[in-house]
Amino acid sequence: MIAHPTGSPPGAHPTGSPPGAHPTGSPPGAHPTDAHLLRAYPVTQLTDELRAEVAAGEVPGITLFRYLNVGSVAQVRAFTDALQAARPPGTPPLLVAADQEGGQLLGLGDGSTPFAGNLALGAVGDPDLAERVGAAIGTEAAACGVNVVYAPVCDLVDHPWNPVLGIRSFGDDPAQVGPLAAAFVRGVRSAGVAATLKHFPGKGGVTVDTHHELGIVDRDREALDAHELAVFRDALTAGPEMVMSGHFAVPALTGRDDLPATLAREAMHELLRDELGFDGVTITDALDMAALAQGSGQIVDAIAALQAGVDLLLCGPHEEANLRLRDGLRQAWSRRLLDPAALRASAARIDRLRRHLDVDARADVEVVGCRGHLDIADELARRSVTLVRDDAGLLPLLPDDDAEVLVIEPRPRDLTPADSSATVAPTVGDAVRRRFPRARRIVIDGPPTSVDIDAAAVAAGDADLVVVGSVTASTEPTEVDLAEAILATGTPTVVVALRSPADLAVLTSLPTVLCTYGLRAPSTEALAAILTGELPPEGRLPIRMPEASTAGRTQRR
Repeated sequence: MIAHPTGSPPGAHPTGSPPGAHPTGSPPGAHPTDAHLLRAYPVTQLTDELRAEVAAGEVPGITLFRYLNVGSVAQVRAFTDALQAARPPGTPPLLVAADQEGGQLLGLGDGSTPFAGNLALGAVGDPDLAERVGAAIGTEAAACGVNVVYAPVCDLVDHPWNPVLGIRSFGDDPAQVGPLAAAFVRGVRSAGVAATLKHFPGKGGVTVDTHHELGIVDRDREALDAHELAVFRDALTAGPEMVMSGHFAVPALTGRDDLPATLAREAMHELLRDELGFDGVTITDALDMAALAQGSGQIVDAIAALQAGVDLLLCGPHEEANLRLRDGLRQAWSRRLLDPAALRASAARIDRLRRHLDVDARADVEVVGCRGHLDIADELARRSVTLVRDDAGLLPLLPDDDAEVLVIEPRPRDLTPADSSATVAPTVGDAVRRRFPRARRIVIDGPPTSVDIDAAAVAAGDADLVVVGSVTASTEPTEVDLAEAILATGTPTVVVALRSPADLAVLTSLPTVLCTYGLRAPSTEALAAILTGELPPEGRLPIRMPEASTAGRTQRR
């Protein structure tokens, strides 16, 4: 016999509430469980079907996805305005959320200011700058009609070669990362936008991409307190409105290596609420990630998340799965599998957040990508680009109209679902060409092939200088082969890690190496200025380098 979670006798409703009663008295027609499902819709404007769901009070809000809902800044603003206008009279604003992190994940598209990744903020180490970046991101989100930003990432970089984290973290030292995360939160909130700490209780120790499989943070509780949780404690002091759970196991909390924190009451209630004192809204990471059950088993994990104390379930962009979840939760309610008292408290937190958000007090869309924000992005890039070593004494390069400079750079691509780099055009060659008019560029699609390497080596032999960009050397051995083949030609060579400094652990034979923490124009323009001595390199590495023998071991196995 399985005991009911509340200990009520078999057949009795857990709190005595009638099966159809709504925990908070939401609009007529709305089901009690609808308030806990934050769905995604594959549309770029308000459809009649979505309008009807919003008008019926069935939709507490939506998540906007870069490749699903975003065309332009003006289009997003028109969409979100229409969404808010469709809600029932007298109800609070809908939650409209996006992954607007900066760096590799710009959920609001390339019209927004192209800030470098959080690792760039870690390389600068200035909380004031982090707060200004957060304020700019929050202001632009609000101008687009987005009132919840799924940022900042509070995970520490324990495994730099894991592509899902990439440049999204501020670094690997909790004493440095915590104050930066708190400052970022203050900035976002100053724009009237809700900030979200993620991914609780910290997944930097995970060696796999949780979009594809369940990871494990294998620390004891004392180490967890001193490392992962230290960042969240600092960030919570800034008053974030939301905390996002992570789909990874934390045996130190649960005693199990197969139970995601998202589904663990020990993590989402006992630790986060009882111990750390968070009384805001909690939300899952996306439910369509393979670290959780998919298909028909997905509803079981959704119920388990609510029972663990999570307030909102974050749906991915799969309409059939989302409808199955909606109907499954309604059925779970009718079969008394959910505790109405817990749902009442949860729905009250969601309602309080919605009423807190003012969708009218926001800037016009002209602020998105404005000169003032671009100046902050340029400042971040200038102060963060890091000269790791110049054993060959190549720098600074003297601009020369006659110099034959060859730039070999990768075509940006998405390395994980937590990425939007594929929308970016290659920019290193453009920045270098502004200093060296005869510079030419080779763009390589994907990991270099033997044909790519041979062709690049031939071209390098005819050049006076080569600049090689790297994005996946720590996980793709042929990127190392490319750099070493260029070096073997004897042509002076500069290698630039355009993404994670993890690449530096396997590019050990290269004498001149820099890191930009981003591949968008502000970062590559600052890189070119540093190469030619227009700017001094100010950044410092925000993570410790792994041993070359272990770098990328998870992905290469």
